[in-house]
Amino acid sequence: MKMYDLEEKEEKDLGYINGYEISADQKKMLVLQDRSFAIIDLPRAQIKIEDKLDLSNMEMKLNRREEWNQIFNECWRQMKYFFYDPNMHGVDWEAIKLRYQPLAQAVNHRADLTYVIGEMVGELNIGHTYVGGGDVPKLEKLKVGRLGAQFIRDPKTRFYKITEILKGQNWDKSLSSPLTEIGVNVKEGDYIIAINGKPTNTMTDMYEALLNTVGKQVTLKVNTKPEEKGSREVVVVPIENEQSLHYYNWVQNNIEKVNKATDGKVGYIHVPDMGARGLNEFVKHFYPQLRKKALIIDVRSNGGGNVSAMLIERLKREIAMVGIARNTIPSPDPEALILGPKVCLIDEFSASDGDIFPYRFRKANLGKLIGKRTWGGVTGIRGSLPLVDGGFLMKPEFAIYSVDGKEWIIEGHGVEPDIYVDNDPAKEFAGIDEQLNKAIEVILEELKTKERELPSPPPNKDK
Repeated sequence: MKMYDLEEKEEKDLGYINGYEISADQKKMLVLQDRSFAIIDLPRAQIKIEDKLDLSNMEMKLNRREEWNQIFNECWRQMKYFFYDPNMHGVDWEAIKLRYQPLAQAVNHRADLTYVIGEMVGELNIGHTYVGGGDVPKLEKLKVGRLGAQFIRDPKTRFYKITEILKGQNWDKSLSSPLTEIGVNVKEGDYIIAINGKPTNTMTDMYEALLNTVGKQVTLKVNTKPEEKGSREVVVVPIENEQSLHYYNWVQNNIEKVNKATDGKVGYIHVPDMGARGLNEFVKHFYPQLRKKALIIDVRSNGGGNVSAMLIERLKREIAMVGIARNTIPSPDPEALILGPKVCLIDEFSASDGDIFPYRFRKANLGKLIGKRTWGGVTGIRGSLPLVDGGFLMKPEFAIYSVDGKEWIIEGHGVEPDIYVDNDPAKEFAGIDEQLNKAIEVILEELKTKERELPSPPPNKDK
């Protein structure tokens, strides 16, 4: 923390602190440093906490009904003064308050208040009106360990057969796949005979033996046959959930499908959101595929964010010249570009900045949109202003409209595809992705006329 002294015209270092609050008369400051609180004079030099506040016997008397009433009024007021449209979409906001206030005054739980506030702000008929959090009971959850695999039960012996082991990247803790760790040596088709000494064929469900085992060593008895004889024991460490593994395997399988169907000519990138994770996924897959002849970029189920413009800038780059060095092959300049045609996959779960990305994609004439109409929620939020019990309310504060100034765009409707394809749920569950198949079909057709090769270098000059 630093301060600037306007009289001495000098910046002063106040040291490292975790948080502070200045009093209304600007003479005192509540400061948090190394998990200790203190009230000090407004500092002009290094902050050193000597007289710490003793909070061991601090108590607070809370009137929940008064607090809930204040939160209701605060949420109504915040929406009134921060919603992007001062006309409140034509809704009589004063009348809405009178309609919902009796419900808010009748609630007996913070979750019920959240529901009432959610219904109230829903009257504005717009996305990004999220409400939640607050002073609610925190229940301790016992986590069930996961093994990063799929199982079926043998109908005769009732032991569990491993039908699929999810691939992972075990150097990355978030992508650890327990059955693929060094020394485990378990294969698809093997059977889980026992977990921590308890036979699995006596269990109602094998996961009952994995309750509260996340991050702990668990002994599995495994065999190539559904029987005790000839089995062996291995030690694994279960993970909390398999979502990241399923996503990783889905992306890798899509890359392999596209690669195989196009003889390696076409690249594939899935962008899960338009935040840090999505940007990392884009970078991870974009640069290794720069020399592909075409690209399928997939923003289905994109969770939104704010980096779509950055990705579009990469995808719309145009070649300006060609560079070459001795004993090398030609390369485009700028180098980070894919020359050939592109298509974009979208669906009804492409949301927020995941809506905006395909709109930008079309506006930049980058290629066809394939799939289903996107979610349709693009009126943006900045974060929540504080509520007294730590809850949150998101207020749609800024909207977008067309460059000709004639209409508000995307919100409430989404972005329409150029080619409509709806995945059949049963086929999708079986691994048949009709939207991706259509994208492959379209991009192969476009490669017939739009494939681009770098020109060979001209003859060397004799100077």
